[in-house]
Amino acid sequence: MTDSPIHVFLSHGLESGPGSTKVQAMKQEAERFANVQAHAIDHRSTKDPATRLAQMREAMTKYDASPGKTILAGSSMGGWVCAQTSTETPTLGCFMLAPALAMARYPQSSPLIRARHCQIIHGWDDDVVPVIPVLDLAREQGLPILILPDGHRLENSLERVVSEFRIFLQTCLANMNRP
Repeated sequence: MTDSPIHVFLSHGLESGPGSTKVQAMKQEAERFANVQAHAIDHRSTKDPATRLAQMREAMTKYDASPGKTILAGSSMGGWVCAQTSTETPTLGCFMLAPALAMARYPQSSPLIRARHCQIIHGWDDDVVPVIPVLDLAREQGLPILILPDGHRLENSLERVVSEFRIFLQTCLANMNRP
């Protein structure tokens, strides 16, 4: 009998796709770890946050992912999807890049993130999701946040993002069975 796998679900942003540079780089990094299955969810069929949230739930059900062995990672709207998913179903990890948090047009725009491990990475020069409301939310919830000299897509920080994701995965996996 083998251990059930750790699932990493990657959720892309509004104008992106599952084949985006960031999603694929993080997927490849996750797949370097033993017993990890990484899934890039395709949200391109809808721009509706609630529908994308339902797609995340469906993916977790499809792969029979145990919340205690599930790590969510998302960018922009995908970051909101991950945050909201962790609110409803506390997961092992929630890794968010320029997450669309504290934005009035999103349902539950400031979700209480209940993942065991969390990391937010945001760009100082983000012109899509303002950094200050995300900083405020991180402060209110005591969440770690890294602010980089980059824009919304964090395109100049890809190596740093992947490096931070690797460290985040190592932390989640090392502490998975600890109380």
